[in-house]
Amino acid sequence: MCGMGVSVDEFLEMLAKLPEVVQTDSDSWISLKVRGKGFGYLWENTETVGLKATIEEQIALVAERPEVFEVQFTAGRFGWVVVHLAKIDADELFELVTEAWCLTAPKQLVDAHEGGGPGPRAGRHL
Repeated sequence: MCGMGVSVDEFLEMLAKLPEVVQTDSDSWISLKVRGKGFGYLWENTETVGLKATIEEQIALVAERPEVFEVQFTAGRFGWVVVHLAKIDADELFELVTEAWCLTAPKQLVDAHEGGGPGPRAGRHL
């Protein structure tokens, strides 16, 4: 189990790497939004995170590792997944958080982020 598990603080640090993430506290959770649209939740008490995913990914994650992932709910073409922070490594969690953010953020913001800088970049055609 060496290196496995992500603390709440480490999760919050990951969010700082993504543009325009807004955290809103409620009584028992923190909601995560980009440009007013939700892509995740954090429940500090249970050290779990709910993340937006595709329905296909939701099904695959839960089937593969039910001790780490559980179904939260489905909405439209998205399947939300509960992630147990103590049972996932940081790289995989960051990948899932980034995917949730990309599924939610406007295309222009995603393109700018993936291009590595603000706004459109020239010379991206390789």
